Amino acid sequence: MIDIDRLATWMDGRDLAVGEPIEHAFVSGGTQNDIYEIRRGGLHAALRIPPPTAPETRDAGILREWAIIAALDGTDVPHTRAVAACEDASVLGRAFYLMGYVDGWSPMNTDGWPPPFDTDLKARQGLAYQLIDGIALLSKVDWQARGLEGLGHPDGFHERQVDRWTAFLERIKGRELPGFDVASGWLRQHRPLDFIPGLMHGDYQFANVMYEHGAPATLAAIVDWEMGTVGDPKLDLGWVVHSWPEDPATESDGFSYVDMTGMPSRSALLRRYAEVSGRQVEDIDYYCVLAKWKLAVVLEQGFQRAGDNTTLQSFGPVVLDLMQGAAELAESTDYRG
Repeated sequence: MIDIDRLATWMDGRDLAVGEPIEHAFVSGGTQNDIYEIRRGGLHAALRIPPPTAPETRDAGILREWAIIAALDGTDVPHTRAVAACEDASVLGRAFYLMGYVDGWSPMNTDGWPPPFDTDLKARQGLAYQLIDGIALLSKVDWQARGLEGLGHPDGFHERQVDRWTAFLERIKGRELPGFDVASGWLRQHRPLDFIPGLMHGDYQFANVMYEHGAPATLAAIVDWEMGTVGDPKLDLGWVVHSWPEDPATESDGFSYVDMTGMPSRSALLRRYAEVSGRQVEDIDYYCVLAKWKLAVVLEQGFQRAGDNTTLQSFGPVVLDLMQGAAELAESTDYRG
């Protein structure tokens, strides 16, 4: 629980509804972040802070998230409004920031699609196009002009991927992942047709966006910037479409946590991304191999640490499917970049 008196003093020092009482409520939490709803005077915000048990490095991660959110202010990328950040851990025990509270809904917090998207399949298509528009617009942000030069290391981004994540897997390895060597070898030998560095989310999917209430579908905010960096924005596209069915009416290629009925085809989403972003997508197979391979490695960490956690235990077969899928796509694609 946060110390409201100390928070009030800190907010007073930043002229945030000075002297007004604070209403607060716990929204959600985990091993990396806690989120509280904060109301004070006319301010309605969300406070994002690492829990006491999170590693010390998480404070730096919080401040990286803040840098991205602050940089997005004034752009056309749907995002939470930047309110204020605190680097001083003596205030609440950890670094934290305040962002505007989003009046919207998350696909992860609903029992199926909410009305009208539960029955109106044409309206439901808009959810997918808005999802794609979010990263297409993000890819166009002038990250250098926005002061994000130190956020990542875009030079050599693709050259580092296999070595970096292979070393990560070796540190946590508890079993063999069939297909790993095939996909790794293919990624070492191939590169995108072009590489235009830009701001990327790093874990872009339905789980990390919020929509405005009602139709037409409108993206309210991209959230959860824990893996945000300056790298290759088209990896965000690969993250979305690597398991997206070409025909959502008849296929269900691993996309299990939302109802895909009525959604646009994979090809339609690629066309939309190219149109909005201005980037070519002819090399999408490269990004899909990389996305499947990298996601498998990331989820393997959760599986290796699962213990009695049934959610993390469920990652086990998902990892195997992803890695095998990466290998099969690598072997079957005619991409020669």
